[in-house]
Amino acid sequence: MRYKLTFVVGLAIGYVIGTRAGRERYEQLRKSARELSHNPAVRNAAETAAQTGREVAGKAIHAVSDKVGDRMPDSVAERVRSLRERGQGGEDEWGTTNT
Repeated sequence: MRYKLTFVVGLAIGYVIGTRAGRERYEQLRKSARELSHNPAVRNAAETAAQTGREVAGKAIHAVSDKVGDRMPDSVAERVRSLRERGQGGEDEWGTTNT
């Protein structure tokens, strides 16, 4: 209950501060966030993190499938196969390659 109360109080404080700052400050923050997201260094870091995540997920699926083997339900096995095939080559939704 304490965490819920803390969350609600934080939300209320954020709302009050946000309404006092007004639309101009909101647009300023929005522009800064957009500029940050288009920064090449940020994009490269995001792409690197995504690639690392794909590599770790690939290793994890191999480790799990080695241990689970034939005991995996067919529906799960089919879903994993379709995800693996979908991720082969090409570009992802960020316009980057999966190499």
